[in-house]
Amino acid sequence: QVQLVESGGGLVQPGGSLRLSCAASGFTFSYYDMSWYRQAPGKERELVASISNEGGITNYADSVKGRFTISRENAKKTVYLQMNNLKPEDTAVYFCRAARTSGGRRYDYWGQGTQLTVSS
Repeated sequence: QVQLVESGGGLVQPGGSLRLSCAASGFTFSYYDMSWYRQAPGKERELVASISNEGGITNYADSVKGRFTISRENAKKTVYLQMNNLKPEDTAVYFCRAARTSGGRRYDYWGQGTQLTVSS
């Protein structure tokens, strides 16, 4: 069965760093584009960063450019989000997403999320 399991969240002080991981199983990871989203209390879920299936193309929300880096290891079926210079406004639940379109069909999977709190 398909699973996306995020880990690495926690409490960190402003200016600190953290790396999130998302381990995939149950599907061919290397076929899928991967993304990180976040949702803060009372706000809509927003795209943070995305990476193409072979890792050659990355995109970032303006709010995290220069601070966050998305990467993946297809051999380990894992996608990462390195977060530096964290700010209180980065506080949210972070979700990973796997998506692809094949044969006119959309495949779209989400993890359960991991909480990041940035506070002194």
